[in-house]
Amino acid sequence: MIIEIVILAMIAAFLGLRLYSVLGRRAEHEEEPIPTRFDAGDAHPPAPVAQLRTAAPARPPELEGVRPAVEQGVRAIAAADRRFDILGFLEGAKGAYAIVLEAFWSGDRETLRELCDDDVYASFDAAISAREEAGETLDNRLVRIEEAKIDEAELVGRTARIAVRFVADIAAVTRDKDGHVLAGSLDDAVESRDVWTFKRDVRASDPHWLLDETDEG
Repeated sequence: MIIEIVILAMIAAFLGLRLYSVLGRRAEHEEEPIPTRFDAGDAHPPAPVAQLRTAAPARPPELEGVRPAVEQGVRAIAAADRRFDILGFLEGAKGAYAIVLEAFWSGDRETLRELCDDDVYASFDAAISAREEAGETLDNRLVRIEEAKIDEAELVGRTARIAVRFVADIAAVTRDKDGHVLAGSLDDAVESRDVWTFKRDVRASDPHWLLDETDEG
């Protein structure tokens, strides 16, 4: 009986050692990191994605639908002036459009002088003077700007010039010196289409753009 117990104990010990040998080695293998094809130790690691394919430069939504020449001009300006941001420019252009119109309607020469170059200011000044001589006033309202889209863009030397096409609803009334309505109505807004060109020296420290030209669109 004792001999049988000893034999069984020896068999159990033998099986235990075999089991430990199998499981122990498996655990050791499972703890080793599994190399992947992206590991630096690979003999021939794959090239980074950036090397396999050059991503196309992002195209701002504001350039959708514009002519290639316009996009080329915008990118040339952005390359020359790292502070240039097309979305910020368009927002500023809409603000300038509203301010210049209000200044012209009210005869605010000081504001016009700050925002316009010499030729454009001279045209506004002459129109205001003619209106004053006739004793007429404008009672106009910019109802909304429906659209502001870049129509032309170019960089000539250090000067950037961008033409923006505005589509706006304007209610216009002209009054005589006694305040009587000569033309127009504030109840009926009329669609106005204008193309205004702004310019700026891209190397100047002053970030402001000047109104360089006005045309009907």
